[in-house]
Amino acid sequence: MSDYAKGLEGVIANESALSNVEGAEGRLSYLGYSIDDLVEHCCYEEVVFLLHKGRLPTRAELASLEQELRGDRSLPQGVLDFLKSAPKDACPMDVLRTAVSMLALYDDRVAIGEPDLPKVEQIGLSLVAKVPLLVAAFHRFRQGLELPPMRADLSEAAHFLYLITGETPSETATRTLDVAYILHADHGMNASTFSARVTVATLSDMYSAVTSAIGTLKGPLHGGANEGVIHMLQEIGELDKVDAWVEGKLTRKEKIMGIGHRVYKVLDPRAPHLRKLAIQLTEELGEPKWIQMSERIAEIMRERKGLNANVDFYSATVYYSLGIPTDLFTPIFAIARTSGWTAQVLEQLRDSRLYRPLTLYTGPKELMPVPPIDAR
Repeated sequence: MSDYAKGLEGVIANESALSNVEGAEGRLSYLGYSIDDLVEHCCYEEVVFLLHKGRLPTRAELASLEQELRGDRSLPQGVLDFLKSAPKDACPMDVLRTAVSMLALYDDRVAIGEPDLPKVEQIGLSLVAKVPLLVAAFHRFRQGLELPPMRADLSEAAHFLYLITGETPSETATRTLDVAYILHADHGMNASTFSARVTVATLSDMYSAVTSAIGTLKGPLHGGANEGVIHMLQEIGELDKVDAWVEGKLTRKEKIMGIGHRVYKVLDPRAPHLRKLAIQLTEELGEPKWIQMSERIAEIMRERKGLNANVDFYSATVYYSLGIPTDLFTPIFAIARTSGWTAQVLEQLRDSRLYRPLTLYTGPKELMPVPPIDAR
């Protein structure tokens, strides 16, 4: 079977106008806008509008979207009860996956079959507003704390930081997380997006699609990589131990988290933005060790293996410097990517076809008789 591609590598499975990942050139754009320009000139809410509507908003349209998102900052009591009863040592991604699925039980707009696209879009934007609440609520509850009162005067990034700390975040912290949200909003047919589109292609519902995506993102080869990076830095401990540690990894042919990318053959275009933010944050905090260690690892890997750092490599230091617990790194990825997942689901539903790839069968070629159970 000459067209077999393990892992579907290089196989084009659908059309999309949402994000263009140019791996050979190291470029990423959303609907024709460079990620560099979006980071420079836009906020995350503008990117949400862009992905959902296919164009950048006017000032009035942005204000309307912000009002809609901020007006949806509430959770059903049944979901709050679950978040309070979940084991305090549970993986936050497991809790998030279950809570998103539960939201469907309290939403009478949910339907399977031929989609009502305006209602599906409403649900998508509702998830953009509610996923941060789910993450923050579990984090507060596991500490024995209540959520602070919801606020309608804060952006998505600022409100999440406020929820987990109970304090209004600084402009630097807010802008840093806002940029991270923009950079993680969408990224072509990545594994979690593929999961979401496969699920909704059966004419299931938006909640099921996003639940599938969260379960996929949890894996350390996808969204879990940034958590692995900070564990790696903590394991190394000090800058003067980096060289020997990396050498040991290379000798044993073990993977180094945050290095290399499945698509990008050159530098991940998102990495420089987070690298810059990581440097700024660590300088302000007076803790340059983490970024210095990161830079040395990246330098060695470029020289020795010709591999570059990816977005997870620097997002780990950014989140850690913001004081965000390590096990919330991947949920933050999910918060940002919810805008892309929901936009991808809507795009899938507008011209959907059930995904049904073939399998290259490698079992026995000839049929075999079934022996009696006592003769096996």
